[in-house]
Amino acid sequence: MKKHVYLFLSFVFLVSGVFAQEKVTQKPQGHTDQNKFRQMKDVLATPNESRTASGAPGHLYTQQQVDYVMNIRLDENKSQIFGDEKITYHNNSRDHLEYLWVQLDQNMRAKDSKTPDITTESFDAAFNGPQSFTKANLKDRFDGGFNIEYVKNEDGSDLSYLINQTMMRINLAKPLAPGEIFKFQIKWWYNVNNHILEGGRSGYEAFPDGNNTYVIAQFYPRLCVYDNVEGWQNMQFWGRSEFALEFGDFDVKITVPADHMLEATGELQNRKDCFTKEQLKRYEKATKTFDNPVFVITQEEAEQAEKQRSTKEKTWHFKAKNVRDYAFATSRKFIYDAMAVDINGRSVMAISLYSKEGNPLWEEHSTRVVANTLEEYSKLTFDYPYSKAISVHAQMGMEYPMICFNYGRPDPDGSYSERLKRGMIGVITHEVGHNFFPMIVNSDERQWTWMDEGLNSFVETLAELDYDPNFITGNLPKDIVPYMGGDQNFISPIMSQGDYVHKFGPNAYTKPAAGLYMLRQTIMGPELFDYAFRTYSQRWMFKHPTPADFFRTMEDASAMDLDWFWRGWFYTTDYTDIGVKGVKQYYLTDKPTEAAVETAKMYNMNLDDYKDRLVFYAEAKEGEKPTEAKNASDFKFITDYIESLPEAEKARLKDAPKYFYEVTFEKPGGLVMPIILEITYEDGTKERKTFPAQIWRYNEWEVKKVFRTDKAITSLVVDPDLETADVDTSNNSWPKQAEDSEFDKFKEKVRG
Repeated sequence: MKKHVYLFLSFVFLVSGVFAQEKVTQKPQGHTDQNKFRQMKDVLATPNESRTASGAPGHLYTQQQVDYVMNIRLDENKSQIFGDEKITYHNNSRDHLEYLWVQLDQNMRAKDSKTPDITTESFDAAFNGPQSFTKANLKDRFDGGFNIEYVKNEDGSDLSYLINQTMMRINLAKPLAPGEIFKFQIKWWYNVNNHILEGGRSGYEAFPDGNNTYVIAQFYPRLCVYDNVEGWQNMQFWGRSEFALEFGDFDVKITVPADHMLEATGELQNRKDCFTKEQLKRYEKATKTFDNPVFVITQEEAEQAEKQRSTKEKTWHFKAKNVRDYAFATSRKFIYDAMAVDINGRSVMAISLYSKEGNPLWEEHSTRVVANTLEEYSKLTFDYPYSKAISVHAQMGMEYPMICFNYGRPDPDGSYSERLKRGMIGVITHEVGHNFFPMIVNSDERQWTWMDEGLNSFVETLAELDYDPNFITGNLPKDIVPYMGGDQNFISPIMSQGDYVHKFGPNAYTKPAAGLYMLRQTIMGPELFDYAFRTYSQRWMFKHPTPADFFRTMEDASAMDLDWFWRGWFYTTDYTDIGVKGVKQYYLTDKPTEAAVETAKMYNMNLDDYKDRLVFYAEAKEGEKPTEAKNASDFKFITDYIESLPEAEKARLKDAPKYFYEVTFEKPGGLVMPIILEITYEDGTKERKTFPAQIWRYNEWEVKKVFRTDKAITSLVVDPDLETADVDTSNNSWPKQAEDSEFDKFKEKVRG
């Protein structure tokens, strides 16, 4: 029998080969490889001695160092910042530098700033409220740009420079050679903006009692990144895309009113001069308390301080090593609480500064959220290396090394909604998390916003779910569906420079976060993903990674080819849409079916010659249980064949299935994704089966799978838990689920 079957199969393959040869006699037109699984060598930068093909820094990788010594003074009466800085620039590259580029971010607010000029306007001919009308038609433009008093060499002589909007070029008298350092100094001042009225990433908030809270950043001229592969990262600052900066050491003295409480990047050098004896005692207690925050300044004490206004000043002295930026917050209104966090046996301080307007929400959650964020991010990346992380109450969300500014203000009576509470917890987690991305894993935010916002939003999601398992993160695959299925005129690939992206939040935050969540939970699995993600994070601590470094490391450390995922999710605006196109049920019979007869004719076969040697598969009509259906044991030639097998082979055989289903899956969407299938049987039991994305490698539009079961299948559901951001779930079920009528949808909307 086996000989006849072998000869029959050989004949079929031979005839198939002849037909195939006949089909290619007319040669098709050539084409380039458009397969979804093609490698990404065409889009990723070529590996070199600085950045390897594995995604790790190469043996010739270098980066610059910039050290700052600054004296800063806040004039509270005029809301002005005055500063001078001495800068030491270390040329660690292999290049001779003819000039240096310095960022002047405050110039985005200068009188002659081009930022307002690139924003389109239309006249609201309907109506305006007084605030909107005044701001749009009567208000003069705020002048918040840098006033540069001098730029000098180390010896005090004038240094040549040129200002181009938010960038200043320092013209060197001679090229700065590899290994050399250059020292120079700048003096400046500027008007601090009211960030509530004027907007912005720093500034002050004015309160009815006449006091301000200041959250100050981008307040000093700071060096751009120079990369010896990509050159100067000196893209203009238009107000949205953030910053690329070099690491260095900071020595900063900040002079503010004597009754202010202040926190900043770095280690406070003169705490005894700045804290009262009681505050020192409480702070020391906080350094040894790991369960609940300790008040260094209580609300009652802060309220008392608000009623007075010192005419004296106090200077706070901080030093910070190996940080990429600097920021501080100061006010007499601040409540101050703190607690210690155990990071792998080392104590780190979690600190919050907030005015009474933030309570009771802030005292209940802020410092605890800071602590949770440090713990969870450290597990997923590397141990937090700095001594503290500070959350400051401001009506914005922005981050800097060791300090961040966060919103979340209850109503005047202290009440707040669950939504406000969730928003505050989310923004604190997010901004504290930025200490890891990009303050330590230091990507270029101006060019690749997603590398800090998206990666950070992903880890934020896991940290939030640890803080509260029922937390609504807004960053899961199902949350990005409305964006991905929306108007393509307003959707950009993730790999887009942030200044020209229509929908910045979904593009730079939610879609990358949802994609990485999907990669971890659905495609790679937590064990493989977490190891690769930690590898990337630790490889690029205190360095400047690019997208290629991330993509390559994730593959290198996991042995997974993910080019199909990076290309589709990050480089295109394609969306996921996978469904069940059709299901056919078959049964076994010994009677030749119509399909068998047609096949026999094609190959000039006489089926009578194969009587009692072939099994025929007949398609059952929907709901049919045919009487001629047979079991495998009903075919003697099958049982004889099984009996002829060695015992070891027999032991590997399972019971013959009773039901056979051929399922056709379709993919109207452009993205390839795994097929996650939930199977429900007639007895009510369920089974999950996941087919890797590579199932689409030969046909990206339609694939088939055969299911051989002991129980009848009653339903199939693709992506039952909404793991793949499928934009159209109407085709995800078999039998097809009836859609709600427009009236039903309306009733549901009203009910919701």
